Amino acid sequence: MQEGTTLWEPSRETVERARISAFMRALPSGPRSYDELWRWSVEDVDGFWQTVWDYFGIVGDRGEGPVREGGPTPVDGLRWFPSARLNYAENMLRHAAERPDRTAVVYRTDDGSGLELTWAELAGQVARARAGLAALGVGRGDRVAGYLPNRPEALVVMLAAASLGAAWSSCSPDFGAPSVIDRFQQIEPKVLLAVDGYVHNGKVFDRREALGEIRAALPTLSATVLVNVVSSDPVEGTLPYPELFRDGEPAFDRVPFDQPLWILYSSGTTGLPKPIVHGHGGMVLEHVKSLALHQDIGPDDVFFWFTTTGWMMWNYLVSGLMTGATIVLFDGAPGGDVLWRLAAETGTTHLGLGAPYVMASRKAGLTPGRSLDLSALRLIGSTGSPLPPEGFSWVYEEVKRDVLLGSLSGGTDICSGFVGPVPLLPVRAGVIQCRALGAKIEAFDEAGRPVVDEVGELVLTEPMPCMPVGFWNDPGNTRYREAYFEDFPGVWRHGDWVKILPDGGCVIYGRSDSTLNRGGIRMGTSDFYRVVESFEEIADSLVIDTGGLGAEGELILYLQLAPGAELTGDLLTRLRTALRADLSPRHVPDRFVPVPGVPRTLSGKKLEVPVRKILQGIDPDKAVNRDSLADPTVLDHYLPEATDATA
Repeated sequence: MQEGTTLWEPSRETVERARISAFMRALPSGPRSYDELWRWSVEDVDGFWQTVWDYFGIVGDRGEGPVREGGPTPVDGLRWFPSARLNYAENMLRHAAERPDRTAVVYRTDDGSGLELTWAELAGQVARARAGLAALGVGRGDRVAGYLPNRPEALVVMLAAASLGAAWSSCSPDFGAPSVIDRFQQIEPKVLLAVDGYVHNGKVFDRREALGEIRAALPTLSATVLVNVVSSDPVEGTLPYPELFRDGEPAFDRVPFDQPLWILYSSGTTGLPKPIVHGHGGMVLEHVKSLALHQDIGPDDVFFWFTTTGWMMWNYLVSGLMTGATIVLFDGAPGGDVLWRLAAETGTTHLGLGAPYVMASRKAGLTPGRSLDLSALRLIGSTGSPLPPEGFSWVYEEVKRDVLLGSLSGGTDICSGFVGPVPLLPVRAGVIQCRALGAKIEAFDEAGRPVVDEVGELVLTEPMPCMPVGFWNDPGNTRYREAYFEDFPGVWRHGDWVKILPDGGCVIYGRSDSTLNRGGIRMGTSDFYRVVESFEEIADSLVIDTGGLGAEGELILYLQLAPGAELTGDLLTRLRTALRADLSPRHVPDRFVPVPGVPRTLSGKKLEVPVRKILQGIDPDKAVNRDSLADPTVLDHYLPEATDATA
């Protein structure tokens, strides 16, 4: 499938009913195209975000102050809506009064069991949990941490904490105790909500010992609230979850726009994970804009994104409540066609997946469009890594022809997307439809000059309200500045390679610090994986260019073979031929190394940069935090001495 091939175009009816079309019709400027709308949103930054507040009727006190003051960036003191007061939880539950008996939450587990909550039930549980947290001494500015899977309890307590002005932070229970401690120790939580274990692929994982280690490492805890999942036995010194609930009516403390709402973490592959603080106002405005205008989600929709509580997509998913939609929480393993089946069973209209799951479905020969009723499905979201053109093609061939396949790219850093889908534009293979409203994304060359139709550094040249309020415990914003604003003063450098097409479409090529630079020809790793992982014999791969220390290094390709496959001379010849033809002769690897697995973070990202550092001679313990890996043992096969066993 050739990049750029048109696979879907919106019908006149799709364009007319799209929520972004209604938004455009309400504007006095009357933009006639998405490009005109985007340009207004990044040229009149203050006017755009004020319009978002007004159009969506954000619940809160706007105040008389300006949209922003100070700056020009958050590290220089920029503040958005400095006189406003609002609460994220109040905006999330705003629909409860008008539709109390409609379903707000659908929850399912591996074995198909679960429950549903109406809006009235959800609002009632949040009110009682709020009263319980207050009784435990939680108030504005305190931190409440969650160590639990994607269950309703996480949603309820997050909203309860937010209603009090406390900040929420969560980790999935498949994180090892050291990884959780590395995160939660930095923010010193007052209350911990935790499970005693979890079930994955039918197997029970008891986490009580890990929970004991975590609690012992958090001296600031005044209480641990236990959710029993794998046992009905109590854990000494914990409060059973049902006993958290106290009598209480819905109430919300309106807080400043930049009041910490939740604390998310960088992947933490090197050193301690960065605790990224997002504020109430930034998340309300960004998420309602992104979910309603770009994802086209509204009160009659069912929104399901596969995620864990340790990934920012959980925060993005639950914000779907702000649009009035029903959200689907799934606690289970995504193997086989599980996610496709769950989407069919729940009548999902908007399904979000990781790009690796789409490609795994393709490689497994799944045909969900033929075997399942996906008639309700209107949009499929893809994120986590670039989706190659073949993934786009497979969706339209084997899932559904009349569906918007919306690739999304952003990050934990903004808890949203910089580039993504919109129902007004066609879908082209391998191309993300547009730059998001309010996101002045440009591609910079090495001299910091904007380029079009060329690969460059993805930068943001105007601020957005969803930029972090700061990093936790970062005096003077030192770490914050180093992370994003050091290379181009006043400009956010995100760390991705992007090509912006003349018509505004975008192609992401992977992380810019893991670029393959062979003889002056730069190429993103996504291009490489597209070729290699199209082979049936290859289950996964990792490519590393060891150069960067004053001389061109080796290009090493690590291959995880599919079950029963062998790295034969014939396979090597076919791999070399394909890479030479599809990429360039300079991008044929110097060595091919078979490995039992590819090192990934807990959120599924490949560890290209840390492995590169290790091969360049950096101490592995300094290059990567093993506790941040999904399988720490895999890394042993990437040490220099192991890599010598090449094919």
